[in-house]
Amino acid sequence: MSALLGLLLVSAAVVPSAAAAAPRAALAPDPKPVTAVPGGAAATPLAGYAIRSTAEVSDTAAAVSTPGYPTAHWHRAGPRSTVLAALVADGTHPDPFYSTNQRRIAAGAFAVPWWFRADFVLPDTRARTHLDFSGVLSAADVYVNGRPIAAAATVAGAYTRHELDVTALVRAGTNTVAFRIRPNDPRKHLTVGWLDWLQPPPDANMGIVRDVLVRRCGPVSLRDARVLTRLAVPSLDSAELTVKARVRNDSERPVTATVTAVVDAAARDEGAARDGDGDDGGRIVLRQRVTLRAHESRTLVFAPDRHPRLRLHRPRVWWPAEMGAQPLYGLGVTAAVAGSPSGTVRHDFGIRDVRAPVNASGARQYVINGRPLLIRGGGWSADQLLRWDAVAALDRIGLALDAGLNTLRLEGHIEPDEFFDLADRHGILTLPGWECCTKWEGQVNPTGKGEKWDAADRLTARASMAAEAARLRDHPSVLSFLIGSDYAPDPETERDYLDALRTADWPTPVIPAASAVTTALSGPSGMRMTGPYDWVPPSYWYDKREGGATGFNSETSAGPSVPTLDTLRRTLAPAELETLWRTPTAPQYHRSPSPTFNTLKLYDDALAHRYGAPRGLADYVAKAQLAQYENVRAQFEAYARNATDAVAPSTGVVYWMFNSGWTSLHWQLVDRYLDLGGAYHGAKKANEPLHVQYSYDDRTVVVVNRRSAAASGLTARVTLFAVDGTSRYDRTVRGFRVGGGGARSTVLAVPAGVPGLGSTYLARLTLTDGAGREVSRNVYWLSTRPDVLDHDAGDWYHTPTTAHADLTGLSSLPAASVTATAHTVRRTGPGSVSTTTVTLRNTCGCKAPALLTDVHLVDAHGAPVLPVRWSDNLVTLWPGESAVLTATYRTSDLPGALPRLRISGWNTPTTHITPAGVS
Repeated sequence: MSALLGLLLVSAAVVPSAAAAAPRAALAPDPKPVTAVPGGAAATPLAGYAIRSTAEVSDTAAAVSTPGYPTAHWHRAGPRSTVLAALVADGTHPDPFYSTNQRRIAAGAFAVPWWFRADFVLPDTRARTHLDFSGVLSAADVYVNGRPIAAAATVAGAYTRHELDVTALVRAGTNTVAFRIRPNDPRKHLTVGWLDWLQPPPDANMGIVRDVLVRRCGPVSLRDARVLTRLAVPSLDSAELTVKARVRNDSERPVTATVTAVVDAAARDEGAARDGDGDDGGRIVLRQRVTLRAHESRTLVFAPDRHPRLRLHRPRVWWPAEMGAQPLYGLGVTAAVAGSPSGTVRHDFGIRDVRAPVNASGARQYVINGRPLLIRGGGWSADQLLRWDAVAALDRIGLALDAGLNTLRLEGHIEPDEFFDLADRHGILTLPGWECCTKWEGQVNPTGKGEKWDAADRLTARASMAAEAARLRDHPSVLSFLIGSDYAPDPETERDYLDALRTADWPTPVIPAASAVTTALSGPSGMRMTGPYDWVPPSYWYDKREGGATGFNSETSAGPSVPTLDTLRRTLAPAELETLWRTPTAPQYHRSPSPTFNTLKLYDDALAHRYGAPRGLADYVAKAQLAQYENVRAQFEAYARNATDAVAPSTGVVYWMFNSGWTSLHWQLVDRYLDLGGAYHGAKKANEPLHVQYSYDDRTVVVVNRRSAAASGLTARVTLFAVDGTSRYDRTVRGFRVGGGGARSTVLAVPAGVPGLGSTYLARLTLTDGAGREVSRNVYWLSTRPDVLDHDAGDWYHTPTTAHADLTGLSSLPAASVTATAHTVRRTGPGSVSTTTVTLRNTCGCKAPALLTDVHLVDAHGAPVLPVRWSDNLVTLWPGESAVLTATYRTSDLPGALPRLRISGWNTPTTHITPAGVS
């Protein structure tokens, strides 16, 4: 088990896994006691809500928002919940992720506002009290203790942040806040929508999906603290920090406050500060006195010219996971009045340098701490019901890193703070930005999607940008902000966004759009959005046009991704499973609501032409895994090979998408339940740190080295086999070297014509190091008949294929026999992680390989144990060859038992074994 996998699993294991189960709402939240200490480091979030449709509540808003109002027959919702999430959790509606259950939920129930009501308890009223919140979809009227404090015209937009002073309205004891949430429509409101990703929920996600915080402070409050970092590049031997914080006098009289800022490498313990500036055990302590007029607000600046200790020597630099460690510093700022704490803010930050110049060919090239980086990304999706689950998020981040991805793009659906904390800790880069095709692009979208903006919308948009910039700027994982997606904002909006970002001291490049545009203020985007989004053959990715491997492609893939048979049976009803493999033209509810993507016809036609018509559901799924493995692998391999081209190099690719927000048949490397099929393992294979690969365009064999250090003394071997297992070509190249940091070396070119291969053949590539150890192994199934693309007939989402490769010969592979031995190290106790090691051996007496052999950990009933991190899987072995695979998983996901192993493959019968256990 690698150190990275162990860290991720142990981190996740402290909380019960929820990756495969829907998070449930709190059942009956009691009034939340609020911290008694003014200026405490953490505000108190509301514990949850009682919710009900306004159509079922005849009482006045004043009554509903008064303490003691009866809610015995209301629904219960968690502290971050949409209406539908609460109704699913309490059983009012069936699981919308299965079959067409979601169609049974009438949308009319969500066409009127809903009440969200919560109580909180204050120990006293000596401190000032504020409500601080974001994440309202789409807007809300807000009441406290029977009094209105804000209207929906003000509390509008999913990303705007609101701070409401309720000091005059609260009392010691129980208090009530009530939100009358307006219906959401992403075409009409600056919130979130689902575009063509999935079937949108019938409530359109109306609700409150971020914490509502009760903050208490003294006469002086602190807000907007941040750290500006300036790292010396390329030496990395020094860094300058500048600390800023806004100090606000909330009282009616002048106040003098002492503001203390502490920068702590441990990032955990604020402790006691000494008088004056100093360095207390590695902690930089800064202090400043400030006198503020009544209601005056001022930004204090602690800069290195006045505080030399903010000039760090040999700083601990934050790196993406594949490039180094992820150290975090801590910032704590405290305001005290007459020796008593009045306000405190605290968060972590990292020191790193991000630049993204546009290269000579017009592509955005990211450079991290002076080192260029090929962005290998995936599109991130939130949960369809916007339920936050930290364990599920960490599981997905861990799988992304394990697949060799370094970046996750969030087009809208910008996750809560914990997501970016996880990204910081584990070294995955993020590309947040606004979404397309809704009101966010209503001003500029020529298709008419999304309504035009009015003056209020412009205020909401600017406030949204300011709030997200302030929230995200100190996270070292945040690579950029994309202020446009399919289209760049109009000049007025762009200016508003850039002003808000500049005011917030935004530290990383701002991208005007994910598409190829140039704006007057931001210049060229350096990105393109040329697709494809539906099926194309593997060879497509090697042609430097449309979505092929050149420049920075911000979202692209070959579209459909049929999950494993286990997941399909959890997703579709029996009749739907029959339709899935029998009827390519049938609309698939679990693909997309878009008429462009609602069937699998393009995909299924290619599958039948290349692999042969499916003979049943299991055969269809097996062929899908082969097709997805070869296609995803080719996409990432092509971009990796072309990253060092002298002309028009590839600089970034974002696989569309990494995951889906619900049970889906397209755009996913991992499925809803984190079962791993061909698409995922194709990406993992392509993104190995030291990797040997085959080029579909010129038949070259290339070695790519993503490690920082060069690799020398390497040996590559290429063998071509007919489907009966006969070797028809065998070539070995010894003693070559590959530079580090993404460098490549072309080892050889496979001849255009090799006698005796037949129309379908296999290629085995191996790479060994100077000690003879195999460090990379890659197997391709290829055809002497190429896929032929008609680029002139292409459109925005695919390029037609006029002739297909012939891979039907795989059906004639002789049956292979694979034996397995395994043992499990099962650890118990809180947060425990178990490991199962499997040794596979092809014992067939024939010459043919066991193609794409899959090992699944299952329980006593045959259900997969999920999630599992595999060192490798879907391996291909020739007779006499063996492979050792390691699976790591939370012990709590298989309580009280050892796993069983289910072993299957393309031409291998399914067998089961029980591994030996070692305590």
